[in-house]
Amino acid sequence: MPSQMEMKVKKVVQQLLAGAEAMQQSDEETVHLQPDKSAIITIIEQLQTVLFPDYFIKKKVSHYATEYYIGSVLDEIYTSLTRQITLALLQGEEYRHTDKATRKAKAEAITSQFIETLPRIQSYLAMDVEATFVGDPAAFNTDEIIFSYPGLYAIMVNRLAHELHLLKVPLIPRIMTEHAHSLTGIDIHPGATIGRRLFIDHGTGVVIGETTVIGDDCTIYQGVTLGGTGKDKGKRHPTLGNHVMVGSGAKVLGPIEIGNDVRIAAGAVVLSDIPDHSTAVGVPARVVRRNGAKIVDLDQIHIPDPVAQELCRLEHQLDVLRRQVGRLEGRTQDSQNEEITEEAP
Repeated sequence: MPSQMEMKVKKVVQQLLAGAEAMQQSDEETVHLQPDKSAIITIIEQLQTVLFPDYFIKKKVSHYATEYYIGSVLDEIYTSLTRQITLALLQGEEYRHTDKATRKAKAEAITSQFIETLPRIQSYLAMDVEATFVGDPAAFNTDEIIFSYPGLYAIMVNRLAHELHLLKVPLIPRIMTEHAHSLTGIDIHPGATIGRRLFIDHGTGVVIGETTVIGDDCTIYQGVTLGGTGKDKGKRHPTLGNHVMVGSGAKVLGPIEIGNDVRIAAGAVVLSDIPDHSTAVGVPARVVRRNGAKIVDLDQIHIPDPVAQELCRLEHQLDVLRRQVGRLEGRTQDSQNEEITEEAP
């Protein structure tokens, strides 16, 4: 006879299985055929080695040996990524009900196209490294950036995941960027489009939404959100022009346009378009400088005190009420005097 504890465990197991079944959206055949997360992480590491061979090949080898080594790693990437994409295609409507041979043929084509993009991605990453070195006075050299900067790692993974996103690969791009998120604290959706020479400084808490577009030569500091408001469909996130700096903790929300050569101050909340060559500050953000000229005089000494302003407004209302009460009391006194006069013999 089962013990009381065994009966409790059995009951909990049944409840957990029922809960899992309720959460399951895929059919029973495909739910157990998901891409392997650990295999995808290995692919990211292999891609990092291919993109930065001088840094991530574990032992020094000759030029010809390096060429051979990269070729062999690319072969491994091709095989492994094809296998994972074949599984991922089951999560999409287009290939969910096709046979494995059809999915594998499609996966091979996608993987081949993806590998062809690697030289371009590498050239973009070289520009990102240079932009980071120029933008960060604390950087000792580019080696330090490649080996240790979380911003560069998050950008690298996003550039790779974005290509797979454009090739309409389900699930895998998101697994890749969420892995980078877990390591760096930087959350960039694979659908986001980022331009050349992006510099993410520090990076912790940065969030970049799916339909965000970032131009060339932009700098983003820690705690920045390029997000949505929850009110929009389709294009939900901002578009940043070229040479935009977004200060730490700033929030740029909604499908708004941020022009070229714009500076957004730390802590600002931007909810509307910002024109070219402007500086925006505050909550909500307002343009205080445009084309080098001040629009609002930011007096840091005599900053308006909203509490004092409200007290002045209330004092004014009290003064008005006092005058009204005085007039009413005067009228009442006059009426009483008239009544006394009329009653007198």
